[in-house]
Amino acid sequence: MVPSASFDDTPLEDSENQQGFSIPNVLPILPLRNVVVFPYMVVPVTVGQPRSLKLVEEAAKADRIIGIVAMQDPTDTEPGPEALYQVGVVAQILRLMRAPDGNIHILIKGLEKVRIQSWEQEDPYLLAKVQVEKEIVPSEDSVEPEAIRNHMIDIFKRLVSLMAYMPDELANSVGKTKGYRQLVYLISSSIRMDLAIAQDILELPSIVAKMRRLIEIINHELEVVELGKKIRSEAKTEMDKAQREYFLRQQLKAIQKELGEESQGVLKTEEFREKIKAAGMPEEAETEALRELSRMEKIPEASAEYGVIMTYLDWLTNLPWSKTTDDILDIDYARKVLDEDHYNLVKIKERILEYLAVRKLRQERKSKRAEVREAEDNAEDVPLENQLRREREGIILCFVGPPGLGKTSLGQSIARALGRKFHRISLGGIRDEAEIRGHRRTYIGALPGRFVQALRRVGTKNPVIMLDEVDKVGSDWRGDPSSALLEVLDPEQNREFRDHYLDVPFDLSQVMFIATANVLDTIPGPLRDRLEILHLSGYTDQEKRHIAEGYLLPRQIRDNGLVPEEVKLSQDAIYWIIRQYTREAGVRGLERQIGAICRKIAIKVAGNETYDLPLEPEAIGKLLGKPPFSYDVAERTEIPGVATGLAVTAFGGDILFVEASKMHGKKGLNVTGQLGDVMKESVQAAVSYVRSQTKRLGIDENFFDSTDLHVHIPAGATPKDGPSAGVTLVTAITSLLTGRSVRKDVGMTGEITLRGQVLPVGGIKDKILAAHRAGLKTVILPSRNEKDLEDLPESVAEEMRFVLADHVDVVLEHALNEKAKDN
Repeated sequence: MVPSASFDDTPLEDSENQQGFSIPNVLPILPLRNVVVFPYMVVPVTVGQPRSLKLVEEAAKADRIIGIVAMQDPTDTEPGPEALYQVGVVAQILRLMRAPDGNIHILIKGLEKVRIQSWEQEDPYLLAKVQVEKEIVPSEDSVEPEAIRNHMIDIFKRLVSLMAYMPDELANSVGKTKGYRQLVYLISSSIRMDLAIAQDILELPSIVAKMRRLIEIINHELEVVELGKKIRSEAKTEMDKAQREYFLRQQLKAIQKELGEESQGVLKTEEFREKIKAAGMPEEAETEALRELSRMEKIPEASAEYGVIMTYLDWLTNLPWSKTTDDILDIDYARKVLDEDHYNLVKIKERILEYLAVRKLRQERKSKRAEVREAEDNAEDVPLENQLRREREGIILCFVGPPGLGKTSLGQSIARALGRKFHRISLGGIRDEAEIRGHRRTYIGALPGRFVQALRRVGTKNPVIMLDEVDKVGSDWRGDPSSALLEVLDPEQNREFRDHYLDVPFDLSQVMFIATANVLDTIPGPLRDRLEILHLSGYTDQEKRHIAEGYLLPRQIRDNGLVPEEVKLSQDAIYWIIRQYTREAGVRGLERQIGAICRKIAIKVAGNETYDLPLEPEAIGKLLGKPPFSYDVAERTEIPGVATGLAVTAFGGDILFVEASKMHGKKGLNVTGQLGDVMKESVQAAVSYVRSQTKRLGIDENFFDSTDLHVHIPAGATPKDGPSAGVTLVTAITSLLTGRSVRKDVGMTGEITLRGQVLPVGGIKDKILAAHRAGLKTVILPSRNEKDLEDLPESVAEEMRFVLADHVDVVLEHALNEKAKDN
């Protein structure tokens, strides 16, 4: 509306104005932007468009009667018929004045509401055929319209008293206006409202409907005004309180200064106040921090409680509540970083690249997903918790494998590829739940948990945190740390992780957690369910040689102050170190041996001694001494009763010898080697199967009546358990009782049943790699483990022969020598 508009309540009668002009059927139409003219309304208008100027000039020469219609789009410079509303008013030009800039200022008065029937012309100005629309006016003796009118007048007067832009005389004018129609248009022209609402009021056919609509608008304005008044009052109260506290603090400082009692306490509180404001804490955390700061101000500095609160505030204000690092989501760069730091591990690297690719796509298409989600929410009632769950999708990678494979360094590489800070938390041996959740502040020397400490050290809320040795978390009377880890690692809960020390929520959802473990058996089920397990198997000799040449040797040369020209190992020398000085799935021991060689050479270089390069196996023996390992499979399987099995330990795959012996007795069975219950049951099952097949195996049926058996698995200091030694036990016992020795180049694994079936087992890749390191050429596997052979390196698969067995008969056929030997 136009603030300077006035109102003339002189009644109009039957399409004629108060001066006797009749309203023609065809009128020139003047479009107006951002204003709707009502009947009885007097409005000043500035005309500047060429066609509008022509329209006004011609109307001024005639009867000065024109049509006024509001524009639907105020930004349209030359609106056509389609850009105008179809209902407007007939207006009379009361006054006309030309301005020096060429514009014309006119004063117009609305006469009657008209509807456009058809458009007669568009040039040189708009001309339309119109029809006067009579409005339904209630009779003076109607009770309901009278009540609506009185209520509208009352609330309008109340609005006038609250609105600064409405003069007090307006309330008097409303009270004196008798006609329903004049009253409605007087109030309509006095209230500020949107163009569409004003047009809606003009188009309503009934005066009663107009009054009801105006009551809604006035009530809404009253609510807005009263709410604004309340907000201003509250804001003024808060401001007065803050000013009062400020003046009191300044007075307190001045008093302390005059008394010579000024201390660093006031400076500390002000410093903490500034830190709290700048930390970007959530509302709950900031409220708690200010509450503790208020307590600290009232406590003497010498009090023990003062130091406790100051330490607490120091932790709160130094946490990265809003600090993050920008992710480097460059797949090629990430692939380059991973290849630089680790050799092979193709599947692991691909999974990491998949993770980075998904994060990149989600970030790039975030706005698009938001639009789609908004459309979904408009189309159907989607629960809020489901929307949040979609935003919290994430994974927690867990690298499982023997030591020395580079699990921890993989986490460092991921952090470097992402451009994030890295922190490692060692969980090995943790038994106190407070290590995860922190100590409560009631304890002396209380501190937050390791995760809050890690975030403070790295200084960002989205680092990569490596949970090392998660399989070695224990529990006792101090709590179960693995249960506390559930909240930390669950994306549904860690958005509001509460450390016992802080006791305020901290968002851990942006942290990328990566766990490592040697075995899965000791990880509790609920915790394991939150992890995406990625198995890392041991390296082959060829892979170890590549790692030694590309990673280990250059690093040890650099660490020992040498240059590459001073240390050169031939491939044969590297293989000699791998096979004679190490027996491991990883490369940690290999690096130690290479480091020992570099140190020996450093002595020679420092003493100006000469030596031959490259180093060959003979030279390695002189530098490292006698080899600590040797593979004696052939020697141990020469006599019947010894079979070579394959096992998996926390340190990777290994070979396992099973020895059986017989002696005079009465059906006794002795089992030794520190075996678990499952393995002991496998021994009993193996003996029972052999006894049930004595006739078919060529064993005297009465043999067991006067014979005791002793089954022993060497390395008795090492606990052993599991069902996968079943076929090895049957083979060793059968070899003993038939006098047929086991082939020296054969290793085997598999569980057996009492009917001789061979059942599948786990850890096939690690077991085969162990057999390859031991020099075995044939491996007997359960037939249902055939799919696991796909994961083997080509170099191993080409050098070895695999026998797939679904029954013990197949195992014995390929494991035992044809010719029996005497005991």
